[in-house]
Amino acid sequence: MPNLKTSIKDLRSTKRKTVYNDRLRNRVKKSIKSFQSNISTGEKEKAEKSLKQVYKVLDKASKKNVINKGKASRKKSRLAVQLNKLSKDNVETTQKST
Repeated sequence: MPNLKTSIKDLRSTKRKTVYNDRLRNRVKKSIKSFQSNISTGEKEKAEKSLKQVYKVLDKASKKNVINKGKASRKKSRLAVQLNKLSKDNVETTQKST
């Protein structure tokens, strides 16, 4: 337990920031999970919409220094690759069926 007044105030602000950061990290996780569930079911349109939401959440988290800028861009890149694979698979299956 802190003894100094400034340390006590700092502890209060740290608790507030921790709650905010945890909330933002959970939003990132949930949005990525919803995107990946859309990918696994093969719903391309829903996946595209949820990818926009994931981009928005990742950008906000990196802007607020909750996650690193590089980590956010890496996640965005990998998720975009997953979406492109889904599109590519759909094209290949339609070509094979004709």
